[in-house]
Amino acid sequence: MTAVALFGAGGKMGMRLGRNLLKTDFDVRHVEVSDAGKQKLKAEHGVEAVDQAAAIDGADVVILAVPDTVIGKLATSLIPTLAPGTMVVILDAAAPYAGYLPERADISYFITHPCHPTIFNDESTEEARNDHFGGLYAKQSVVNALMQGPEEHYELGDKIARAIYAPIKATYRCTVEQMAYLEPGLSETVCASLLYVMRQAMDEVVKTGVSKDCARDFLLGHMNILAAVIFEEVDGVFSDACNKAIEFGIPTLMKDDWKNVFKAEEIMASVKRIT
Repeated sequence: MTAVALFGAGGKMGMRLGRNLLKTDFDVRHVEVSDAGKQKLKAEHGVEAVDQAAAIDGADVVILAVPDTVIGKLATSLIPTLAPGTMVVILDAAAPYAGYLPERADISYFITHPCHPTIFNDESTEEARNDHFGGLYAKQSVVNALMQGPEEHYELGDKIARAIYAPIKATYRCTVEQMAYLEPGLSETVCASLLYVMRQAMDEVVKTGVSKDCARDFLLGHMNILAAVIFEEVDGVFSDACNKAIEFGIPTLMKDDWKNVFKAEEIMASVKRIT
């Protein structure tokens, strides 16, 4: 039986992962330092937290379900105490890409991050359609990277990823650098920023007297069909009027050099800012 030590088990992400791990045949040891987290583990999962030494004793896998801002501090104290051959699983590429993981050649570093359920899906239940984060009812894809370690550890890491983020649509293998381009680059710097601007635009329309419900339905409905065409979910084209609006809108809304956010130095700067 594969022994898994889950650090941060009583936190927001740790509880999500722990819920799914309880459905597997992994031997899970839950590590949580806060009293509130320990109480949540007992109340919601029916498990007792154990101390760090007991958790890592004989552990094959150590999962760090803690915020990016504390990964470096935790790793500095934890990594030297792990047995050779241990796989350390990190849930985001930011800290690894920024160089916050201690150098140690005889352990494996595996990074895995969810894509979250896509807006285009075939979910048939209300629970799944409302599972926007993933990990409960809706299928989602996952991105993995074996930062270091023997190739056979990728299969083990993928198995862990499929368990903690279940149900799974697909898993994709990337490098740690490519994961940093996906997040924060693509998902947060670009997508989250543009969506926030879209919400601000909706609010501007509401100021003209259009009801919030009307503006919201109009915007989200157009987002649905426009995204379906742009991302090739359907075989369609825009009207001449829409194409003209896009031709005018992009240079009005976007700086000419906006793609510089994907330069390697800016990706690293962005990662440093969030870690």
